[in-house]
Parts: sequence; C-alpha cells; structure tokens
Amino acid sequence: MRSDLVHSAGLQIENRFLLATTVMRAVRTLHISSTRTEDTANQVFAEVANGHYIHVELPEITRPAAMDLLMITPAA
Repeated sequence: MRSDLVHSAGLQIENRFLLATTVMRAVRTLHISSTRTEDTANQVFAEVANGHYIHVELPEITRPAAMDLLMITPAA
C-alpha cells in the first residue's frame, strides 16, 4: 500500500514538505506516458525508502527586499 511506502520514505526524509517536493520532482522526471502515474509515484516512494533521492536540502531562505512607503495624496 502507498501509505506504507510513504511512511518508509518519511523515515529517510523527515521533513514531509521536502519529501513531497522530492517525490514530485522525481515522478515528473521518471514518468513514462504509457504507464500509470500512480505506479511511477509508488516506484519513487520505494526508491526513497531504499535510500535513493535522499541527498536533498532545503533552499536557503532569503529576506524579501524592503518596500518603499507609498506616498498617497488625497484627491482634490
């Protein structure tokens, strides 16, 4: 079952959002249009659980640039 695969993969990549992003990217890369997407996702979850695709890191968070104050003048 997929829930078992997700749990096993979650033991390798503990951040669930990073796990989801990693799996989505791998499914997009590995999917063959003549197969079911579900089978590709199951295969990717199994590979993550076996230790493939686990060398991922969260991107560095950068602060957004400061915005200038808006100068609003009242209508005449």
